[in-house]
Formats: sequence, structure tokens, C-alpha cells
Amino acid sequence: MRSSRSLFHTVAFSTLLAAASFATSAAHAADKITIMVGGYEKQIYLPAKLAESLGYFKDEGLDVELLNEAAGVDAENQLLAGAVQGVVGFYDHCVDLQAKGKFVESIVQFSQAPGEVEMVSSKHPDIKSPADFKGKTLGVTGLGSSTNFLTLFMASKAGLKPGDVVTVPVGAGGTFIAAMQQDQIQAGMTTEPTISRMIKTGEASVLVDMRTVESTRQALGGTYPAASLYMEASWVDAHKEEAQKLANAFVKTLRYINTHSSAEIADKMPKDFYVGDKDGYIKALDDGKGMFTPDGVMPEDGPKTVLAVLSEFSKNVKGKQIDLSKTYTTEFVKNVK
Repeated sequence: MRSSRSLFHTVAFSTLLAAASFATSAAHAADKITIMVGGYEKQIYLPAKLAESLGYFKDEGLDVELLNEAAGVDAENQLLAGAVQGVVGFYDHCVDLQAKGKFVESIVQFSQAPGEVEMVSSKHPDIKSPADFKGKTLGVTGLGSSTNFLTLFMASKAGLKPGDVVTVPVGAGGTFIAAMQQDQIQAGMTTEPTISRMIKTGEASVLVDMRTVESTRQALGGTYPAASLYMEASWVDAHKEEAQKLANAFVKTLRYINTHSSAEIADKMPKDFYVGDKDGYIKALDDGKGMFTPDGVMPEDGPKTVLAVLSEFSKNVKGKQIDLSKTYTTEFVKNVK
């Protein structure tokens, strides 16, 4: 009898341990925050991988998984489907989505300039300004992506009408370069390190540069808040503690970017991000590092510029009442010590 009881207690105790272990694992899994990055090898989204590399997520007690997605519009779709909790992508999606009745907000603003460049193939020296886009095929990361928004705006600003240009999704990096080499696109919008790679080979040149605040103002008429961490407002409201910890990690990362050299930053990044040219990667970062905000705060005039750009051509936004105050929050970044 005692033996039976002993066996019973042993089995019961083991079952309790297993249950406790399962509960702990389930709780741990529930605590994981998955963030999709619209191409984490792009320098515009550098804070995502840098925060991970510096250990800032772990310092905050966060279990963060970064997923890679070449186009921001696809990352946005994953967020709306509930597959991820956050996106490192362009702020303009927050404005565009509100026009569709979806409330998404930037909780950390990484940059105040797009960090994008419109490049022209060396095979088409006739393209000297956006007015020459008529009849041309232009590369963007994805249809409905921020590069698509900006490309259509530049065409519209140059006096072109809908239908005068064709935009095609070609991604970034190797796929963008191949599309231009094969003349599938005559011009296209991309970021570092792709820009430097194509300039180095002489296959393309810069037509419109939006890597600095000053050049962005010239191209778009104002500061253009771009790369950000955005999340559904309902998730943020229900997870304020986690949102604050994410803000802590990313603001500390932005401070690191602003207080360290490009070479020091490059040393913290995965080696495959250099694409075989670390010196070129560092130079590109030197040229574009000024796009990043020092504190994660939304530039005051930025949201209005974004709304003006989208209102110019976007059927979703044109004529809609957009409450810009609901497209971003500074609540968390201003609490970072």
C-alpha cells in the first residue's frame, strides 16, 4: 500500500512539475514580442538590429524576435493580421491606415528623413528630373510601400498624371540591382547600402537624394518622418509596460548612434550587411547618419508633410479627415531616462 501511495505521490509530483514547467513556458511564449522589419539590412532600419546586438532588449527584460520582410507594405499586413506585434517601417503607413479605419501609431520615431534615393540607370541619361519619368518603369520595394508613395508624389509634383509612369515591385539589394541591370526598370527608389554599391560600379547615379533633412525639405517641402516602430494603438493601450520597455531600448540605441562613430556602429552589425565592402558601408553610414533622431521624438512639422504627400495622390487619403495626433505618441519616448 505504502509503495502504491509513494508511486502515486511521485507521479502526482512529476505531473505538477510538468504542468508548472508548461505554464512557465507558455507564459514565456506569451511574453515574446515579434517585430517585423521592412528589410533589416537596410541602413534606414539599422536601429532594430543594433538594439538587438547591443543587448538593449534583454536589458529591459524583453524577449524580442526580429523578422525580416523586404517590403514595408507586407510587414504592415502581417501586423494587421495579428502575426506580429510591431513593425519597424515608415511612419506614413500610420496615416494611410487611418484613412482605412485602422488605428496604428508610431511609438518611437527613428528618423526625420526617408534615407531614400531615386536612382537612374546609366543606360538612361535622358532622365534628368522626375518630369522625365513619363513612359518609364520605376522600381519600388513593393506596391503600397513607402517608396511607392514617394515615387508617385515626385511624379505628381513634376506635373505627371496617373498612368504616365508604371511602378513595379523589385525589392532592395540584389533584386533591385538585377532589375536595373536588365533594364526592367529605368529608375528606382532604394536605400543604403544598395545606393553605394550601384554608384561604385557606375551602373546608376543619384537623381533625388533624401538622405538628409535638408535635401528632404528640398524634395518634399518639409521634414519627412520615416523609419519608426509602429504598433496597433489597441495593443499599445493594453501593453503599456512592454511599450515603455521597447521605447527604452530603442531610444538608448538612437543615443548610441548619435554618440558613436560609423565605424563603431558597423562593428556591431552582422558582417553580411556589408555585402563584402565594410569601408563602403561605413562611408554610407557617415553620409546618412544624420537622418536619425537623437531621442525618438516625432519632429513637430513632420506629420503634416507626410499627410501632404499622401493627399497629393493617394485615393485612400485624399479628401479624408485624418487625426494626426492619433498616428503617433511621444508618451513613451519622453519617459526614457
